[in-house]
Amino acid sequence: MKEKKQYYLHTFGCQMNAHDSEKMAGILKGEGYERAGNPEEADLIIYNTCSIRQKAEQKFYSHLGRVNVIKRKRPDIKIVVAGCIAQQEGKNLFNGRPYLDALIGPRNISKLSSLLDSPFPVTALEENNIFESNKIAVERNGRVKALINIMYGCNNYCSYCIVPYTRGREKSRSLNKILSEATALAEDGYKEVTLLGQNVNSYRGECSFPELLKHLDKIPGLERIRFITSHPKDFNDELIDAVTETGKVCEHIHLPLQSGSSRILNLMNRKYTYSEYLDKVNRLCKSIPHLSITTDIITGFPSETSDDHQATVKALKEIEFDGIFAFKYSPRPNTAASAMNTQVDEDIKSERLAEILAVQDVITEAKNKELQGKTVELLIEESGGSVCIGRTRTNKIVTISSYKKPLIEGTVLNAEITRSLKHSLEGSVL
Repeated sequence: MKEKKQYYLHTFGCQMNAHDSEKMAGILKGEGYERAGNPEEADLIIYNTCSIRQKAEQKFYSHLGRVNVIKRKRPDIKIVVAGCIAQQEGKNLFNGRPYLDALIGPRNISKLSSLLDSPFPVTALEENNIFESNKIAVERNGRVKALINIMYGCNNYCSYCIVPYTRGREKSRSLNKILSEATALAEDGYKEVTLLGQNVNSYRGECSFPELLKHLDKIPGLERIRFITSHPKDFNDELIDAVTETGKVCEHIHLPLQSGSSRILNLMNRKYTYSEYLDKVNRLCKSIPHLSITTDIITGFPSETSDDHQATVKALKEIEFDGIFAFKYSPRPNTAASAMNTQVDEDIKSERLAEILAVQDVITEAKNKELQGKTVELLIEESGGSVCIGRTRTNKIVTISSYKKPLIEGTVLNAEITRSLKHSLEGSVL
């Protein structure tokens, strides 16, 4: 007989979801649960879902179908759907799925404990219940770097994006709570924090986002600060100056472009043109030497022509991003783009995505090759046996092998890049 109840938590999607899962894990630990290795062993199964793209939804529904088999064998298991699909679909998720026990939206994580004590089926999908992670002990993944929410929700309403409908309108956390959380993490030995928000640039606590970076930069023991995601329309000179002047903010910016066509950007409701985006990138690169820039690209947006697509290809070659996250457009419920009657054929989307990825692979490989023989600063994130994994300030992964003694996780050291690969690097400790 098991002494403690066990839970299995599967996370889909972005780092915002990953951090939401850390919060749920912290709540469950406080309730006496232990993490199970697989769903078959668990008393409670939670799927923390993502609905940003159709593919993410399909993966979730595939898992949900399989867990029904477990439920038939063990009717006492509780199955909970959390995250954006729970918020998007609401009680409709129960239709035809009698094996589901509860739904919990991303703005109601703090209700997880009370949810489990309620008669099933039950939902927690309220609009404005924002969870503050200072209130409980978050069960974090790893001991080197940590995620910190600085804000929730989004006000941008890009025509393709469902986030404002699932995570609500923007709400910034207080400056004191963010600084308190970051200080506690540094005192606990964490070396790096990543600030999370759908659009961190629009943070409005008791200060602006650039001022927040300067406050965090003063915390003793903290080595590195990162942030995602930035919206180009709000990326201003004050933020560029803050990144330049703070020693702990890393030289890596993720700045989603989405398309190289200004016509498509207008249809996406992105509120900038390609030339405006390029001007900001040029200012960034001029102010911050050795800057690494990554981006997001959507291919096959409604009415995208061959010329629009080629504008994106041209943008990749002109800017030379260090890396990209590229996806085929997929219609999302309630969004303006889903109602457009000029949807692009799936085969064309696939062809365009393949070209975009091929173009970027050449650029990424060339940029990595430039680092061969160079000295970089590494933060060791994983250490085991003779192989260690570190990350540069520019967010590149470096494998260190055959070192004479194990490197301690959290160590910051210099290494020489000895070999460059398409998506990673190898190095030796100096």
